[in-house]
Amino acid sequence: MLEVFTLLANWLTYSVFGLHSGTALAEGVYFFIEDTSKILVLLVVLIYVISALRASLSVDKVRDYLQGKHRGVGYVAGSLFGAITPFCSCSSIPLFMGFVSARIPIGVTISFLITSPLINEVVVIMLGSALGIRFTIMYVAIGMLLGIAAGVIVDALQAQRWLQPFLAKAYLQADNAELSSTLIQSPSKLSVKQRHQFALNETTTIFKRIWLWVLIGVGIGAFIHGYVPAHWFEQNLAHGQWWTVPLATLSAIPIYTNASGIVPVMASLLDKGMPLGTTLAFCMGAVAVSLPEFMILKQVMQYRFLAVIASYLFIAISLTGWLFNYFHF
Repeated sequence: MLEVFTLLANWLTYSVFGLHSGTALAEGVYFFIEDTSKILVLLVVLIYVISALRASLSVDKVRDYLQGKHRGVGYVAGSLFGAITPFCSCSSIPLFMGFVSARIPIGVTISFLITSPLINEVVVIMLGSALGIRFTIMYVAIGMLLGIAAGVIVDALQAQRWLQPFLAKAYLQADNAELSSTLIQSPSKLSVKQRHQFALNETTTIFKRIWLWVLIGVGIGAFIHGYVPAHWFEQNLAHGQWWTVPLATLSAIPIYTNASGIVPVMASLLDKGMPLGTTLAFCMGAVAVSLPEFMILKQVMQYRFLAVIASYLFIAISLTGWLFNYFHF
């Protein structure tokens, strides 16, 4: 399936546009075509599937369960749910919106949103085979702790105030009939045809909100891919100085990938001599702090909320990188 996007990018770049293989322009254009076509198609499919599942998910029961438990249990549950769902950062956002609409505590939804792109079963298998069980266990524990801590901080700040108005209204007004009918319908009230229509409408709405931002974000990533030499990271980030960890995190921001795709990159960078902490910061930054993700999140969060999430992730990932470099895990 994914080979179709590679063939499309190859045909357009070298046959239609007539670019010469190996040039920076050709590399950038090839990257842009392959990634945008793949991301946009996968987003449509994933958003539709997730929306259809959300229409079948009794989010009211989930909400009632979480609200009946200690908030700490909710953070752990949100992070655990994020860890077992194979969603990338962008495709987890529709489910995040569903949780918010169902008035599941905002901190719990953030725990899910932070953990979901960092951990999934494919990553566990790939990390275990590439870097060993010990590192895999530490990675999973760190990913979940990042999600749990984010939930605690967001609730302490009462960050639901900084959702976009349409989503804040859904979160704060449970008795609004219109919102209830469009955002948190019980699956028992929806037929298969209604669930399909719900998923189709949600896919169309979300796609219209995000497609341009995805193009912009991947375009920036394509520029870096084509014009920043492949050995740049190795030359500038391989010596273990303290500043290489936050620089690695910042360098990863324009890149869009998921945790499964970043594992081979992690293994390659380690083979080239990059310290583990610096490599981990770069790879976690690419997965959790990507520019396309934040462009999409802008549609559901105000800038203040985005700043809190971005600052938290930058600090938390940098601390993780420094810890791994210092103790030479």
